[in-house]
Amino acid sequence: MENYRTTKTTVSLINYHFVFCPRYRRKIFLNKDVEERFKCLVKEICDDLDIRIIAIECDKDHSHLFLNSLPSLSPSDIMAKIKGVTSKRLREEFKHLRHLPSLWTRSYFVSTAGNVSSQTIKRYVEQQKTRG
Repeated sequence: MENYRTTKTTVSLINYHFVFCPRYRRKIFLNKDVEERFKCLVKEICDDLDIRIIAIECDKDHSHLFLNSLPSLSPSDIMAKIKGVTSKRLREEFKHLRHLPSLWTRSYFVSTAGNVSSQTIKRYVEQQKTRG
């Protein structure tokens, strides 16, 4: 079971499952260097925002993030930061992505999960890579 997170004024357990895609469903994660750099950048962003990564996985044309956040951040705040930073940095660092005006679509999927389904979602996200 996850631990509840406490601040001076809150006690919370907020887990978000995000799924989002590159524009035109480009298969950017077939390139292992792009996938590894993406995961590294997400880790840095989450560390800065005090978000805990429960699971992160990439399929060829989309990414799953399962994150634990404090209540001070909305899902749209989290997505804006992750998509904004990763789009800018990946396009700067990988020549074959430079020509793109932006890397991600504007849309994303998000759902919340409490204690009961968190392990189920974590398993699901981790199994995305192994599915054929």
